[in-house]
Formats: sequence, structure tokens, C-alpha cells
Amino acid sequence: MEELGQISLLPINRFTDFGAYLATKSGEEVLLPKRYLTGNEREGDVLSVFIYTDSEDRPVAVTDTPKATLDQWAVLEVKEVTQIGAFLDWGLPKDLFVPKAEMGKPMQAGNKYLVKVCMDYRTNRLIGSGKYRDFFYPAPKDYEPGNEVEGLIFEKTDLGYKVLLEDRYEGLLYANEVFQQLQLGEKKRLFVKKRRDDGKLDLQLLPTGRVKYEEGAEKILEILKEKGFLPLHDKSDPEEIKVLLGMSKKHFKQCIGQLYKAREIQILEDGISLSKKGS
Repeated sequence: MEELGQISLLPINRFTDFGAYLATKSGEEVLLPKRYLTGNEREGDVLSVFIYTDSEDRPVAVTDTPKATLDQWAVLEVKEVTQIGAFLDWGLPKDLFVPKAEMGKPMQAGNKYLVKVCMDYRTNRLIGSGKYRDFFYPAPKDYEPGNEVEGLIFEKTDLGYKVLLEDRYEGLLYANEVFQQLQLGEKKRLFVKKRRDDGKLDLQLLPTGRVKYEEGAEKILEILKEKGFLPLHDKSDPEEIKVLLGMSKKHFKQCIGQLYKAREIQILEDGISLSKKGS
């Protein structure tokens, strides 16, 4: 069944006491259980459904949207770990099964992991694979410093945050350069800092060069326009700056220096405020 693992538009073929049978492209039928029907449907109506297999490995349609479809990646939370594998929450009544051989690393209940939804062609079932390195490639050389990319934050290590780019490349945000809260599974706009010899990418949250300081300066100006005053200055504790602004002390000092030169702010003994020009 070519629709297995996909979101498809399928017509209602007929109704039964258990629900509605939908017609697939191959001429087969797949059941949409009664709980997914509103009662207003008619034969021939086209419904958007996701098809996977139920607990007895029979194809079934649901109107729920999974967090990932076939060949897609998602960061999913483990609900249960057994001797044969782990069961992950992917937004459907039946959890996504990751066989022990596909874990990549031992999984623990309550933790989140990057998983790719795959087809197990031996059983014709959808499974998850946590062995992400089997699917990654070296990033091409046209990834240059300053390039803007979108990344999926998928793992936190002592070194920093691992990031998935374009479903096939691996990047890293170094922990000592992150001054804001990041969540696993979050998508972020990022910037290439360096392409390493192994094809992995060093990334950063802010653009490089002068644009970086302008962006941070704009954030400070917006806060000052709202609050009128910020109790921060060049002798403030770095942790306090990180909590209030989500940036390093070095970045903060560069930003207020730029704003001061532009006569946008006043630097006071206990903080900063808008200048008459910026107010």
C-alpha cells in the first residue's frame, strides 16, 4: 500500500458499523475507525488521513497528524523501554516502535531523541531509527561562514547542542556561545561559523560581523522603549546579562558601545536608558 506512512487524500468507499472504508490508489480499502467520523460524511467524500498499522499490524487510517511521516525526522520522547526496543510518542494512538538494534544509543523513558521514521520491509511496518549517523552526509563546501540556515536542535552534550540541517547534515552550537534557553526539537534560524574538515558545521545563533551587533543593539533598544531603563552596565555580572538579554557580556558591551556612539542611549552609573534622541 503506497499510502502507508503518508498523509493522503482518500475518498470514502463505504460505511460499516466500525467506521468508513477509504479507497486507496491501488484499489485496496483501509478502515477509518468510527471515532474519527463526525457523522456528516457521505460516500465519495475525500478525507485527509494518515495511514499506519494498528496493534495487529493491519493498515488503518486516522485523522490525527503524526509528528513525522515516512522518511521524516523528529525529536520524540520515549514513553517506555522494553527488552526488544523503545516506544516513542509521535502524536498517534499507537506509539512509534524503535527496535533495540535501531537505537544507536540506549534510550531512557522520559528523554527525547532524534528519530527517523522508516519502513521495515520485512514486516511492512513503520518503525523509528535513532541511528542518525547512518543517514548523515558531510556538508558541501558551499556552506560558508555567515550563511543563514534553519536547524533542528536534537541533542545536548557537554560540548553544546547538536543540530540537524536539511535532514542530512550535522552541525554544532557550542555551549559557551549559547546565552538563551534552547529546547530539543526546536527549529532555529542559525548561521554557519565554520565548515570543519569532516564536513560537520560549527554554528552560531547570531550573524557575524557588524550585523550581529546591530541585531543585539536593536533588541536592547526595544526593551528600553518598553521599560525606559535597564539595570545593566559594563560592570554587570555576566549571568545577569544572560538572564535579562540572552547574550554574552562581551556582546552586550559591544552593543551598548555602538548605541552610545550613535547617541541612542545614555550610560548611567546603575544602568542604561534612552537618550533624548532615542526616547
